[in-house]
Amino acid sequence: QMQLVASGGGLVQAGGSLRLSCVVSGRTFAAYVSGWFRQAPGKEREFVSAISWSGSSTYYAESVKGRFTISRDNAKNTVYLQMNSLKPEDTAVYYCAVGNPNLGGWARGGEYAYWGRGTQVTVSS
Repeated sequence: QMQLVASGGGLVQAGGSLRLSCVVSGRTFAAYVSGWFRQAPGKEREFVSAISWSGSSTYYAESVKGRFTISRDNAKNTVYLQMNSLKPEDTAVYYCAVGNPNLGGWARGGEYAYWGRGTQVTVSS
């Protein structure tokens, strides 16, 4: 079993930045792919970004590419999401997840076995 605790959300103006963190405990964090997903009110959960166990490979949704950066520190069992140039449409609850998705499955939530509770990000216009 793994426990994930996400933090760093908040209220920010459009154009601002936030850094989300997700601390993972319970198993060997370094063995898993880590991802961030988000869900806005009335919408389905969507993929945001993912990073390989080593950190050497990253993957982004088109909507955040060039603005968000995912990273991880395996020594601290933590994955980060640096969010810059935030837009009102980025408003959502952000969830971190870990798992072993198949190649090509990094953007599918069902491929991740463990999830955190989420942290709210609100971007005002």
